[in-house]
Amino acid sequence: MQPIKSIYCLLLALCILSFSCKTDKKEEKLPISNTSEKSISTLQHAKGFTVEKQGDLTVIKVLSPWPDADKDFTYALIPKEKAATMTLDRNAYDAIVLTPIERIVVTSTTHIPTLEMLDVEHTLIGFPDTDYISSEKTRALIDAEKVKDIGQNDQINIELLIDLQPELVIGFSINNANSTYKTIQKAKIPVVYNGDWTEGTPLGRAEWIHFFAPFFHKEAKATEVFNTIKENYNEAKKLALKATKKPTILAGAMYKDIWYLPAGESFQAQYLIDANADYLWKDSEGTGSLSLSIESVLDKGSEADIWIGPARFKTYADMEKASKHYTQFAPFKNKKIYSTANTIGKTGGTMYYELAPTRPDIVLKDIIKAIHPEILPTYEPYFFKPLL
Repeated sequence: MQPIKSIYCLLLALCILSFSCKTDKKEEKLPISNTSEKSISTLQHAKGFTVEKQGDLTVIKVLSPWPDADKDFTYALIPKEKAATMTLDRNAYDAIVLTPIERIVVTSTTHIPTLEMLDVEHTLIGFPDTDYISSEKTRALIDAEKVKDIGQNDQINIELLIDLQPELVIGFSINNANSTYKTIQKAKIPVVYNGDWTEGTPLGRAEWIHFFAPFFHKEAKATEVFNTIKENYNEAKKLALKATKKPTILAGAMYKDIWYLPAGESFQAQYLIDANADYLWKDSEGTGSLSLSIESVLDKGSEADIWIGPARFKTYADMEKASKHYTQFAPFKNKKIYSTANTIGKTGGTMYYELAPTRPDIVLKDIIKAIHPEILPTYEPYFFKPLL
């Protein structure tokens, strides 16, 4: 899996569609700035962060860096040319960052497409386990030794990281117990948590481009990119409504005899709803995954029309070898299974894990192509392709 495997491998291998947190508000002393202007950016879909302009200061609050987080994280961004004229109470912020960033380390493959869409991939100098990066543009930087491999996400080579002298590390974690990030902070390198993976909707995840943009003074570019993705997504959603039938959908696969599939309120289920499909577990509660017995899945889904996202499987032979139970489902018998496992980067990374969170419009079109092929007759799927 990608270097974010502790999250995406877990959520996508256990969730398996390969496809709220309580917050304690901290008191803040507002910084002394040379202007009293104040504005809050209007995010349309993302719920996990806010961006507020206070004169020359930008304040980013990450409200949900991981599920059930018990505090917000507040970050102050100061233009480098204004740093000498501004006074801040450092205790009011989890990190203070001078912008625009020229040397950055990110820790999730999902961050790579965002850097590229903002045209700032050249600022990337380090990444944990670079083999998982699939983008050709960033791979060229790796091959040119402009991006250094700094170990694994939970075991970053701190000495190497310090030698690289990054101005910022964008981290992610499943809880507040990541000692590596605390060590980095002790070295006076700002660490900022990214929680895009906790968003509940496809467009909510993509809107985290607005989280990255202020670090590079690329707010206008972020708005342009996100608006295009949103328009493409909504156009595909409208197109799907032209379908006259709603195929029934099975999702997920087994892991150690337990079948994991998306709950009805998850972002994965939202894709299926927006594709005008009849997801068989659409009425189930929860934003994560359901853990079911093979008997219950067979009872409800054996006659499903289409199977979307059978985990890691690339071929029907692989599935049959893993479990004879899979052969009992109609989509297996009728060769109606679609997987992301066959879209692989140069060094073996699965492109879905890297690019899909920032390009939900492509994911939705792929799913529409799978379940309503007549709607997109000439479209070539990128992530979800017929199982081999």
